[in-house]
Amino acid sequence: MKKKPRRQFTDEQKSEAVKIVEQSGKPISQVAREIGLTESALRKWVNQSKIDNEGGGQGQLTSVERQELNVLRRDLKRVQMERDFLKKVATFFAKEGSNLTS
Repeated sequence: MKKKPRRQFTDEQKSEAVKIVEQSGKPISQVAREIGLTESALRKWVNQSKIDNEGGGQGQLTSVERQELNVLRRDLKRVQMERDFLKKVATFFAKEGSNLTS
């Protein structure tokens, strides 16, 4: 069974879908069916919109905070890889240096 390719949506598309839910008064499930989205995706967008507009509560991140967290995690991973590489290089040259003096 083939997996369907994951669709990408812009922030504008997401906010339009959330606006439809808020203005129509229809249940999320019905709006999702009408505009061809999964209910879980639309529900997530609506919840994230509420968090963004009302401020993040305990343990909830706004979209900006979530984006910043992703950037920081990516940077941390890069720095850890650089550190590990430098450790290996230092070990290599320490061994080479000790071989030259022997």
